[in-house]
Amino acid sequence: MKYLNLKTSCFLSAICLLFSISTALAQQTNGKIKGTITTSEGDPAAGVNVVLKNSKYGTVTNDDGTFELNRVKPNTYSLQISLTGYETTEQEVVVAESETANVNLQLKVSNKELQEVVINRKKSILSKKTDYVARMPLKNLENPQVYSVIHKELLLEQVAVNIETAIRNSPGAIPVTFPSGGIGITFRGFTTGVNARNGMETASGRSSIDLSNVERIEIMKGPSGTLFGSSVSSFGGVVNLVTKKPFETAANEVSYTTGSFNTNRLTADINTPLNKDKTVLFRINMAVNREKSFLDYGFNNTLAISPSLTYKASDKLTFNIDAELFNVNNTRRTYNTYTAASGITNPTELKIDYKKSMFHDDNDAKTSATKIFAQAEYEISENWKSTTVFSFVDENVERSYQSYAVWSSPTQVARRVGLWGPVFNTYTNIQENINGQFATGSIKHKLLVGGNYRLYSSNFSGGTTFTLDNIDVTTNFAPIRRKAVDAGLVLTTIPVADQETISFYACDVVNFTDKLSAMLSLRLDNFNREKVGTTEGYHQTALSPKLGLVYEIIKDQVSVFGNYMNGFQNSAPVTQPDLTQLVLDPIYAVQYEGGIKAEAFNKKLSATASYYNIKIDNATRTDAAGVTYQDGVQESKGVDLELIANPFSGLNIVAGYAYNENKILKASDASIEGNIAAGAPKNVVNFWTTYTLQNTLKGLGAGFGANYVDKSYFATDNNFYMPSYTTYNATFFYDQSSWRVGVKFNNMSNKKYWDFYGNSQAPSNLLVNLTIKF
Repeated sequence: MKYLNLKTSCFLSAICLLFSISTALAQQTNGKIKGTITTSEGDPAAGVNVVLKNSKYGTVTNDDGTFELNRVKPNTYSLQISLTGYETTEQEVVVAESETANVNLQLKVSNKELQEVVINRKKSILSKKTDYVARMPLKNLENPQVYSVIHKELLLEQVAVNIETAIRNSPGAIPVTFPSGGIGITFRGFTTGVNARNGMETASGRSSIDLSNVERIEIMKGPSGTLFGSSVSSFGGVVNLVTKKPFETAANEVSYTTGSFNTNRLTADINTPLNKDKTVLFRINMAVNREKSFLDYGFNNTLAISPSLTYKASDKLTFNIDAELFNVNNTRRTYNTYTAASGITNPTELKIDYKKSMFHDDNDAKTSATKIFAQAEYEISENWKSTTVFSFVDENVERSYQSYAVWSSPTQVARRVGLWGPVFNTYTNIQENINGQFATGSIKHKLLVGGNYRLYSSNFSGGTTFTLDNIDVTTNFAPIRRKAVDAGLVLTTIPVADQETISFYACDVVNFTDKLSAMLSLRLDNFNREKVGTTEGYHQTALSPKLGLVYEIIKDQVSVFGNYMNGFQNSAPVTQPDLTQLVLDPIYAVQYEGGIKAEAFNKKLSATASYYNIKIDNATRTDAAGVTYQDGVQESKGVDLELIANPFSGLNIVAGYAYNENKILKASDASIEGNIAAGAPKNVVNFWTTYTLQNTLKGLGAGFGANYVDKSYFATDNNFYMPSYTTYNATFFYDQSSWRVGVKFNNMSNKKYWDFYGNSQAPSNLLVNLTIKF
């Protein structure tokens, strides 16, 4: 009850705060300045500093070169625009009460770089502009879905060297490292992989991810099967990585990070036009990472190479091609389980040393991933565009030794090891999207029509040992070596059926007025799994709708929204004890959500508050007689709160709170009905703030952050749990136009905590980063 009260109180407080903001804004009778900035070539100029001299007003242009200054007091101003590599330009502008002054300016190329570079990341950290979330250009305030955007600039502040650190900046998001080596993210009570890359299917279940080629991370909340299908989305949402793209200016960056646990990480980002007309652009990102574990055994070595090419064939046709080659040699996390008679309720009761490993690091893993992405974007007319996309992902496991520990008491544990590989998974996708805008009378439409063909192929080999030994962890035991493992392995090859999916989807965003809009979406998904061995194949068709409604209380500043969203998972037929076959429907999750969004105070504040309810009422369950039914019920409900702010120059704040209650309402085992689902903590808090000096010692700054994660259960019986924890982090940095140095302190209080699989996490540690730009 106290969590419910806390949830309700926080949600109502956020709603009141945002409505107070909207009321205060509505009472203003000041003027407004709007305009568009273009480059000397006539292209939209993004990220341009727009300032009214000798006043508090300032902003930066959007990706389309537009800007807007609201609530400007009536007066005559000197408008100043500046961007590195261009001349600073000024123009007089007169602002009248309750009127809009329109200004359109063009940047002029400077013969020399600006003497002083204004470091302004406000746009990057606050911006939620994306074409991937809705598969169309739709502003955050127009979108009835809740989503977070984590930009590379924020990751630079945090000296983030892995995706686990990065995703904690989204409300409710918690990293999960699978024993297979991949990465998962839990939010809204469900766990999903990083399954999307530039809006297309990707894979990271066995090879993980490197951040060197990541421009931003988009976390979409809620079942998203309508636009992304079952292979990309989970019932909690979708995680999409947006990669770095080439641009028209030559720029290079080299970065080196070192620190605790013998961490050594070198990255390079090289961008250059390949011809004088700048119609062929090239960029390559590379990373080499070497680090040891804080345990007495364990390591992680990775290599990433990511080239990308843009070719502007004409004013209407553009090609983008990129690839990612990722190689990993590391040790896997141990999969800890606990017998019913062990009496253990949480890992703090285990008597093993916090930094002790039970397995030698010659039980390693060697994996690779190759990802190829090609896109052709053609402007059919002024209002219509065609985007054709091809993606191919090949995830390979040469070998993967995975360790298992079964605890029978706080001191006694049985050890086993599995070897998986060779394993390969390939994902081929071809997608066509048509985007357009049109009007039916006074009603405006933004339309998306698309189709996707998907082919999945796999091959799987592996096996596990018998129990190698049973040890007392309070004694001086030796770690298990690979030689002993290989002697006890029995390997088999398991055939895996190919999967083929053909999908069609459509989305119409209907603007009834300039403030009221509705989103109407539908997906038809036809899934086909081939027969393999004695396992029969099956076909399944899913229909997935999505509805949304948005009303902008204050145009371009505050909106309220509601949505109905749907997600699905394909299910194979089940043979019953009487040998009849139960043909299953896809398992559906349905979400209802409502809330409020704000982007106010000249883009200095972005906030979202929402309440959601996700229900699954046709999950499968099996009774004591072995009969399968499709009537299991699970409900996940909660609150998402997010605040990102730049109150004044130099200060950035990123904060979030998520409350979730994910319960099993009906199951085969009646004893777990009413229990909390596995791996679903109720309360999660994230906070990060930095301040950078703006005058004396300009570029010198510091930051502080904290993350709280409530306890979570290991299984739905709710007998064993991972304790709650809070970690504190801090940073100090000096950021200049051509170089940056940063120091990051992680887990400053040396908190002992464990991940979902019972692995102890890193104690206090230090990272130092030097970045050079040229």
